[in-house]
Amino acid sequence: MASLRSALLLCLAGLATARDVPSNVRDFYNSVRGKGQCGNKLKSGFHSIDGDDGSFSYCGDHMTDYRVLYLQGKSGNLVNMDIDCDGIQHGPADDGRCGSSGDTQSVTSFQSTVQGYGTGQRDLDAFIHPYVVFGNEGSRSGYPNFRPQDYGVEPLSVMAVVCNNKLIYGIWGDTNGDDGPQAMVGEAAISLATACYGTSVNGNSGHDDNDVLYIAFPGPDAVPGKSGAKWRAASYAEFASSIASLGDKLIQRIGGGGGDPPPTGGNCSWQGHCEGARCKDENDCSDELVCKSGKCARG
Repeated sequence: MASLRSALLLCLAGLATARDVPSNVRDFYNSVRGKGQCGNKLKSGFHSIDGDDGSFSYCGDHMTDYRVLYLQGKSGNLVNMDIDCDGIQHGPADDGRCGSSGDTQSVTSFQSTVQGYGTGQRDLDAFIHPYVVFGNEGSRSGYPNFRPQDYGVEPLSVMAVVCNNKLIYGIWGDTNGDDGPQAMVGEAAISLATACYGTSVNGNSGHDDNDVLYIAFPGPDAVPGKSGAKWRAASYAEFASSIASLGDKLIQRIGGGGGDPPPTGGNCSWQGHCEGARCKDENDCSDELVCKSGKCARG
């Protein structure tokens, strides 16, 4: 009875926080799939499913106009959604579905950042925090690495995920390591996957079709920070609701939907941190640019 009640609550939470895909995001999704494959491959050679052809890439086709980057394969494919259960283990929201996972880690990549907020939250909880696994870090020879930070994406920033005809907001909360034979992409916390596909997903069974779009937003304005999210939320629904307004703002970048104009800056070498981008200090700005009144500008 207890497990049935937990499953019901998770389904209701997913219904409460998933939303229809707005027209600008849907048009973007369709255009990405219709284009076939990425033109500006920031890094390629990744796998969505074990044994595929390794043709998946981190794509920068819309870094300058929409200020987003995303994952894409070829022939209209995006990526799948494997299930991540890393972080806090056996928390109050855990309904046992992660027990089948054979590669769960006790920490996430940004545990220290979470702790640094000083809220008392010691790490992310995959059943509460809808995090996306984004970026690849490996030490083996020939293993393709990709650091989203090099393109302005900041840890614990809000991301948008289009899955199962729904729009879900998550956070960038973990990275892929080289603990398997191939460099993998396409993975999210079990809470996010449940919001997309219901409680049929578990630690060893996700969504295999390559039709999921993961969108990252470079820039400090995508980071909720200490007070912009309920890091000590008791449920997925509570946390997801706390980042919804920021997510709604960020997707306005896409398809001329409003928001800040894309930063320019001529020969700027750090996309997303060019002239006009938001900043907190000089470390947020590319090349010779400095931070003036919250914007990267020429000194």
